[in-house]
Amino acid sequence: MLPDWLPELILLTRYNGDWDAYIDAVHEEFCRGFLREKLVYRGKRVGLKRHPLENGREATFWHMVSTGPVEDQRQIDLRRCERIAWPRAILDNCDDPCLKTWTEFYNKEPRIHIWCEAAEYLFVLADRGEYVLPWTAYPVTQLHMKKKLLKRWQANGGT
Repeated sequence: MLPDWLPELILLTRYNGDWDAYIDAVHEEFCRGFLREKLVYRGKRVGLKRHPLENGREATFWHMVSTGPVEDQRQIDLRRCERIAWPRAILDNCDDPCLKTWTEFYNKEPRIHIWCEAAEYLFVLADRGEYVLPWTAYPVTQLHMKKKLLKRWQANGGT
């Protein structure tokens, strides 16, 4: 069962298939969640990776709504766009017991993983010491990936 605090999906159908209007609305939701007020995650300021800007939009935004291993070749992912309000909701409800949280290192940098297993969704923050940066967020629907996340959570002393 999904947590009741999780926002509704932002669907392209609400914009009659108008991609430009849709991506504007998705970006507006991102701004509402991450740019318009100061955020804190467990006592640390939540920053934002703004550069490089692409089409006037922040690097973190593009990373949260696209997929692919090569930064300048990432492709927009509709499922990520639909869930753009979820990372902020997860931050606001980070102590909810339905969330599995753990830290792993990536290139010597601690990354905080917050997995909402019921929603099949993972949110990752880069821990920079004095502050954290939202890094990426995406649906996790494949069974082998869910099993892998569960093992990683268990192996890293997650809560």
